[in-house]
Amino acid sequence: MNELINRGNVDAMAGILAAAAPGTRWPAVATAAAGLDQLSLRGRTDLVSAALLADFSLRPGAGYPTAAGTFRSAMADPGFTGWIVWPVSETAVTLALESGTAADFADCLALLAELTPRLTGEFAIRRLLARDPDAALDGILGWTSHADEHVRRLASEGTRAYLPWAVRVPALVERPEATLPILNALYRDPSEYVRRSVANHLNDLARHSPEAVVATAAGWLAAPDANTAWVVRHGLRTLVKKAHPGALALQGFAPASVAVTAPRLDRQVVALPGELAFDFEIANTGAADARLAVDYVVHYVKANGTQSAKVFKIAALTLGAGETRTVSKRHAFRQMTTRVHHPGMHALELQINGVRHGHTEFEVHV
Repeated sequence: MNELINRGNVDAMAGILAAAAPGTRWPAVATAAAGLDQLSLRGRTDLVSAALLADFSLRPGAGYPTAAGTFRSAMADPGFTGWIVWPVSETAVTLALESGTAADFADCLALLAELTPRLTGEFAIRRLLARDPDAALDGILGWTSHADEHVRRLASEGTRAYLPWAVRVPALVERPEATLPILNALYRDPSEYVRRSVANHLNDLARHSPEAVVATAAGWLAAPDANTAWVVRHGLRTLVKKAHPGALALQGFAPASVAVTAPRLDRQVVALPGELAFDFEIANTGAADARLAVDYVVHYVKANGTQSAKVFKIAALTLGAGETRTVSKRHAFRQMTTRVHHPGMHALELQINGVRHGHTEFEVHV
């Protein structure tokens, strides 16, 4: 991932900028291109952006308008694209914020919309949102009717409360309702690319505003198109795993009469890397068909010896009255950067429509 910004594309960017602004030189960018080794992708972005700022500071009329004009001229070259756009967009935002004028702020939003089809402006836009969330969101809302799907996606993705890789914007966490007009405008978007962002954004909001998320999803289901059910299902996935009653009800998972056996494990000890296979029976003991969200919960051992539960999805099933079904699953255990396994006694539970069943222990050896 770090190599997405490398000496070759930084040098190419400098050449494109030199052609876009004849007579200019980019010595700091050249130095940065030679100093990328050992840096992370974010570190490379910051280094190249700092170099661009240094070189722009030497230009007559240094400031945001000069940089924005240069970047727009550079966009005439189709090679001005890819991950090198990330430091370009960060540079534009830095200069717009340093300017402090409403005109430069608004123009920088527009510039990010122009750049985003070439990579994405979702990371750089966070600092504009942090500086003036109301002004930024007012401008961003207009993108929901843009002809380009990349710009419409930026409206949703760039304003997510927990956008991966991006800096947090406190206002987006403290005021989750602020981005709902954007989602309401986009949930029926013709582009799957945009709709997936809307669903992920809704799932982000569920962390702190579950009731608002359920109410929003209910409104969408009252005015759906062919894709709305998927958007809602994906947007409510975390709340369903957390057994939120409103989210379960919206997905048709009402309280059900079921009998569930304890999970049968294929082994009592899992050595990393390894797998644990298990199966169980679930029976509908009620008098009507039952729609069931069938999940399982792994209680992982933490470094301090306590346990932390994580819910995983198996399937959504419909069982007729009196019907019994055998369900099987395999779960992998391997060390990952996002999950470090610790030795000790773990546990497995089943979760049916939010209700836990069959706590069963097993041991993990690392």
